[in-house]
Amino acid sequence: MNTLAPELEEDLADLESAEDFLNYFRIPYDPAVVQVSRLHILQRAHDYLAARPAGTPLEFEDYRGALALAYTDFLKSDALTEKVFSVHKRAAGIATIPIGAIGRARH
Repeated sequence: MNTLAPELEEDLADLESAEDFLNYFRIPYDPAVVQVSRLHILQRAHDYLAARPAGTPLEFEDYRGALALAYTDFLKSDALTEKVFSVHKRAAGIATIPIGAIGRARH
């Protein structure tokens, strides 16, 4: 699990919308793009941050970079193409199965 830099924790707790996050991290954005893909952008940014090595403290620039990259993903694409949420993955025939659910067949 990554740790949050203490100075960011309080600031981030006050942010509520995708626009709040984009403004806080000083990322210019098109309101029309955010209106359509707000949850997808935030989830993708979270996914980028979660992919960092465990135990790495997350700093302002880490958040800014992940959010900017996530926003850029949706400038070039859309939610159905990006398949951020599992409902879109299932619709495309992509499924994930927990390793514990895989077992040997019983006869």
